[in-house]
Amino acid sequence: MKAYIFPGQGSQYSGMGKELFEMSDSARTLFEKANSILGFHITGTMFGGTDEELKQTKITQPAIFLHSVILAKTLGENFKPDAVAGHSLGEFSALVAANAMSFEDGISLVYKRAMAMQKACEAHPSTMAAILNLDDKIVEDICAEITASGEVVVAANYNCPGQLVISGSIKGVNTACEKMKAAGAKRALVLPVGGAFHSPLMEPAKKELAEAINGTNFSKPICPIYQNVTASAVTDPVEIKKNLIAQLTAPVRWTQTIQQMTTDGINSYVEVGPGKVLQGLVKKINKDAEAVSA
Repeated sequence: MKAYIFPGQGSQYSGMGKELFEMSDSARTLFEKANSILGFHITGTMFGGTDEELKQTKITQPAIFLHSVILAKTLGENFKPDAVAGHSLGEFSALVAANAMSFEDGISLVYKRAMAMQKACEAHPSTMAAILNLDDKIVEDICAEITASGEVVVAANYNCPGQLVISGSIKGVNTACEKMKAAGAKRALVLPVGGAFHSPLMEPAKKELAEAINGTNFSKPICPIYQNVTASAVTDPVEIKKNLIAQLTAPVRWTQTIQQMTTDGINSYVEVGPGKVLQGLVKKINKDAEAVSA
């Protein structure tokens, strides 16, 4: 069985999507439609912007979404997933690719999500850090201990065994990094991100996004989607919406998602979008899996 997987923030690069735009009329039409919906030429930044420009959340999220979804659409008849999944932002790409919502609604929601997250980041200066080679339970316990003392820090991205990203206030994350290194972490590396994604500090953004998601029409996807919040297969549009809203303050359970897909008989993964990050994670979670780029 084959799953198509869609990357999240961090996989952007200057020039992304340019080849698609130049080679496919249908891709060009969708890119131009996105420019019109967003009200600015995101294609200009995608194709020739600096790394700094591409790192802004309000650019990064729609850019990765567009590259991923338009690539999936150009696969045409060859796009035959038994399941889909996306890492964080990638879940929106997966839903559009699997026909659970329209391209137009998808890009509008992603942009609203990006703007709401940017606003939440500006209201509460915060950050994230990657913790390498430390047991998940130890990471969770240290986070809980620091949070109990008054600083927010939580496990945010279960990327693969031995790689867990934490998220929270700057003081909380820095304190956690020191404690985790003392507890035996190989590395505790603060990431160059704009804020504490997938943490309680995203609550204001979640409220804004909930309104937008609840006002959007969702259909039953063409195949199950394994969602970040539950790490299990979902097809019911009501449940999909609920999980999509919860995702903003809940952890991304990528390790658990790939483990569940493996249990369910999926052994082949196609990454759709910029970069190869998810292929690497899949191979670390299930060394017997086949993982390629679209």
